[in-house]
Amino acid sequence: MAMETEILYTRKYKEGAVNLLKPEAFPLYTCTAFTANSLAEIKEAYAQGYTYIRTNNPNRDVLASQVTALEAPGLDRDTLIFSSGMASISTTLGSILKSGDHVICNRNIYGETFDVFGKMFSRFGIESTLVDMGDIENIKAAIKPNTKIIYSEVCANPTMNLIDIPEVAKLAHEHGALLMMDNTFTTAVSIKPLTLGADIVISSMTKFMNGHSDAILGCMTSTHEIIETVRPMRMLFGTPADPMPCWMMIRGLETLYLRVEKQLYNAYRLAEFFEADPHVIKVNHPSLDSFPQKDIAKKLWPAGGEHMTGMLSIILNTEDEAKINKFMEKLQYVHYATTLGGIRTTLNHPCTSSHSHMPDEDRRKMGITPGMFRVSTGIENIDDLINDFKQAFVELDK
Repeated sequence: MAMETEILYTRKYKEGAVNLLKPEAFPLYTCTAFTANSLAEIKEAYAQGYTYIRTNNPNRDVLASQVTALEAPGLDRDTLIFSSGMASISTTLGSILKSGDHVICNRNIYGETFDVFGKMFSRFGIESTLVDMGDIENIKAAIKPNTKIIYSEVCANPTMNLIDIPEVAKLAHEHGALLMMDNTFTTAVSIKPLTLGADIVISSMTKFMNGHSDAILGCMTSTHEIIETVRPMRMLFGTPADPMPCWMMIRGLETLYLRVEKQLYNAYRLAEFFEADPHVIKVNHPSLDSFPQKDIAKKLWPAGGEHMTGMLSIILNTEDEAKINKFMEKLQYVHYATTLGGIRTTLNHPCTSSHSHMPDEDRRKMGITPGMFRVSTGIENIDDLINDFKQAFVELDK
């Protein structure tokens, strides 16, 4: 790693013993502080070294450099690592926005992100407008002189709705606004919004980037100017990530492409299977010809369906809770989980989780019904997954 020498040098090893300073696996630095023996050392540490865990940490810095390389190849960008995905969202927005600012937010977003705008920032005089960003004309109509940020997910949760990133970025910049994208569902393996014109990209690293359902983190990648605006506020909000999950994530990223490319493929194959099965009345995945925004999907992913997202959603042919329970109980490989992106395929029921706070009428307007399941594909054998759903669907016929 590029930072090995600077991080691992101590007064004891500055002379010789260099072979001890090149570990095969990056070390875990759990210490809450780094010590110094003189005012000169203290000044040097504050200028470019390590002092206190909330201020800086080697594991956090190395992970940030890896995320920057993933999200912004060839661009002059930097990354901050946060304690969770929601921490990355709320801290970034809270650092950039001020009272009187206006945000345009995609109507189809994660429920808790929706609450950040509707319940948190509205209390501080920050206005937000929710629009269907599938049609760029809706965004144009919502723009105000005080619009500071346009916010969207690459693939909306759970409907998979897309936005035309290059066109929305152009529109934002014409009006002096920033385009902020959530890349959680897709990851930089699939798409790199910063290379398409976005100004800020965030991810819940807890999901696909971690992949093992055992560490919670968030990240934000942007220009140096925005990074240095957010960095001091991250300290004040108390949202920097701890060393342990950073260390685990550094390890997890070593298999990122192996895992995610398999998950993208499995989702592509499952979408085809679901669309042909009579127990499913609707499938949301951008690889399908039936996907309403197929033209945008082709623009964002010219390489095709196997490269899009490991997430999809389906609507079963029944809303009978008893039948749905039997279907879920019959599944053997697939199980229910309140998160996503792990190496095992999971289901989630938006009506009883992420969108449970919304009235049924409003959910249905978004295409979310009691028969909908969000599917996060893992790395299992695709035939095993298809056969598991086949044998469980039988319960819906009883």
